[in-house]
Amino acid sequence: MTDYIKKHKFDLSVIVAFSLFVLYSLAMHYSPGIEIFENNFWAFLKEMLIALPVMFILIGLFDVWVSKEKVQKHIGKSSGFKGVLLVMLLAFVQAGPLYAAFPVAYILKKKGTSSVNIFIYLSSYTMAKVPMLTFEIGFLGLKFSILRLVLSIPVIILIGIIMGKYFDKHKETINEGGL
Repeated sequence: MTDYIKKHKFDLSVIVAFSLFVLYSLAMHYSPGIEIFENNFWAFLKEMLIALPVMFILIGLFDVWVSKEKVQKHIGKSSGFKGVLLVMLLAFVQAGPLYAAFPVAYILKKKGTSSVNIFIYLSSYTMAKVPMLTFEIGFLGLKFSILRLVLSIPVIILIGIIMGKYFDKHKETINEGGL
């Protein structure tokens, strides 16, 4: 237990400081603190408690049902442009907040997806999900949304290639936490 406390001293101090701030805000009726707790922290916590269990169940099913060989064949290191299109399609059809994409990216990486495709998946998830595009079209118009998507896709691919190659080159340093 003391090793855990030593290792996570900063994290635990932030949690304690936030908890004390919330308790002080509730006791003294300090409205910015109450608003931070109710509208930000509490709403985010409820959203996570609803979304994450469903995501973990789906990821578990994916882990069991889809073989490592199939993933490596279609979106692995030698998948080429077809793999890029598949991970982009996977990201486009998903819904939910960004933190739901990280467990999917982890299981894809575990099954042999290339680093380039992982970064393309995460970038596509943040920029071009179909549910997000429907809202964007409603607020900003179809022409703007298509133009933004057409301009974003090459950038997503370029950033994915750069980040993936950098990650693969510096994998040992990154895993040690030295970056």
